[in-house]
Amino acid sequence: MSVAPPVERTSASLTRRIPAAKVRILEAATVLFSREGIRAVGVDRLIQQSSVTKATFYKHFGSKDRLIRDYLSGASARALDELDRAVHAQSTPRAGLIAIADAVNDALHDDGFRGSLFINAAAEFPDPHDPARLIIAEHHEAIAGRITALLQRVGHPMPGEASDQLMVAYVGALSWGHVGDPVGASVAFRRSVERVLDTDGRATRP
Repeated sequence: MSVAPPVERTSASLTRRIPAAKVRILEAATVLFSREGIRAVGVDRLIQQSSVTKATFYKHFGSKDRLIRDYLSGASARALDELDRAVHAQSTPRAGLIAIADAVNDALHDDGFRGSLFINAAAEFPDPHDPARLIIAEHHEAIAGRITALLQRVGHPMPGEASDQLMVAYVGALSWGHVGDPVGASVAFRRSVERVLDTDGRATRP
């Protein structure tokens, strides 16, 4: 399970819901954007990679900006669904939080990991009001909301503040695990989760 799955993966349910040509374009965008960056890949390259005509590309997306939004929204939906499945498979909220640490570990040790696609994309869109940045912000807020809810269920006295601490550790782990030491980043994030749960006995065990 991966919080930030290798972006080459495309869900089967997505393939069933939308036209094949649109799926191919999204798959091409997923591979090229992750490998070369969003800004560096032009429409002509996407058309060539997905084996569609220019008319087909614009029929489904209208512009590269729309494709970028769909790419990020789809990636967010898949990542959150995967995270939810991992958390809901646990018997306690405490175990659910540990499952998030396990997910980060899995992501950092996946051969296809090239960094968090959301963090990478944010670096390419400096304007915080850009639609792409808004999707990225909503994605991280959704993760923070899930962590806060788990901490509330655990009984943490300051779940919002603790969630902020874990989100800083989460983003940091995905970044350091990409550019530096994935083992160290994974261990550090897990320890951050354990400290939030256990330090001074603030969070009771369910």
